[in-house]
Amino acid sequence: MEHASLMLPSLSLIVPSVQEIVKEPLTRVPERYIRPHHDRPIISTTTPLLELPVIDLSKLLSQDLNLKEPELDKLHSACKEWGFFKLINHGVSTSLMENVKMGVKEFYNLPIEEKRKFSQKEGDVEGYGQAFVMSEEQKLDWADMLFMVTLPSHMRKPHLFPKLPLPFRF
Repeated sequence: MEHASLMLPSLSLIVPSVQEIVKEPLTRVPERYIRPHHDRPIISTTTPLLELPVIDLSKLLSQDLNLKEPELDKLHSACKEWGFFKLINHGVSTSLMENVKMGVKEFYNLPIEEKRKFSQKEGDVEGYGQAFVMSEEQKLDWADMLFMVTLPSHMRKPHLFPKLPLPFRF
């Protein structure tokens, strides 16, 4: 059986956290976070909002090709057109998902000094900050993130896991 390996870019420049930027009074959004007009989403008030794609994992795992193939097509389309989707029938308990949501909220409510313990290291995409920053001219998202590889366990970053809030440790 072949195993696909997760390929992550090995380079990410370190940039200030958005939470640090907004500590100072701002009169305008820094230029690095403003996308050109042609890169901005078009929001229309006359057309109905599109629905987020929903993918059913039980259909993807089904041996019945009449269930599996249309769901694979939906997954392909969701990834290509949206970049994300809602996954249902995945078997993850509601209580686990609620605990993780609570942990995320607690993490982002920590003081910046605490979150810095999870900062990305130079040239790495894992940790707290912004990942996939490849150049000083690149437009950035107005957000911070905590990105970590959890499985396979040999790919985990030891400097991140011991300090994680309880809902994220396992």
